[in-house]
Amino acid sequence: MLLVIREPATPEQMRQMLEALGIYIKLAVDIERSLLVGGGELHADCEQLLLSNGSEQANVWGADWYPLHQTVGYESIINIRPSANNRSMDIQSPELREQINTIVQTLLGGVQWQ
Repeated sequence: MLLVIREPATPEQMRQMLEALGIYIKLAVDIERSLLVGGGELHADCEQLLLSNGSEQANVWGADWYPLHQTVGYESIINIRPSANNRSMDIQSPELREQINTIVQTLLGGVQWQ
């Protein structure tokens, strides 16, 4: 289930987003609006939902949330953007990684779902 998360997630929202993959959640994060879409099987699906809700492509990046370890992964096919000087699936900018980490930790960090 894909969910738009604007405020810290509830345990039920976390359970719903974990339904697709079980141990981690695929995300698309809007760094300008400080929100994310999580759940589903593809980062691209999350990205499309953000774009249909008013996000701009340049501000949307793919990531993963690993709730057991409370960590963020920064690898997604949607991150390949030569025009943004990101030529790999992995987000290369430390500043961008920190920005994404802050948003994800604020919205998903510490949520008990079990």
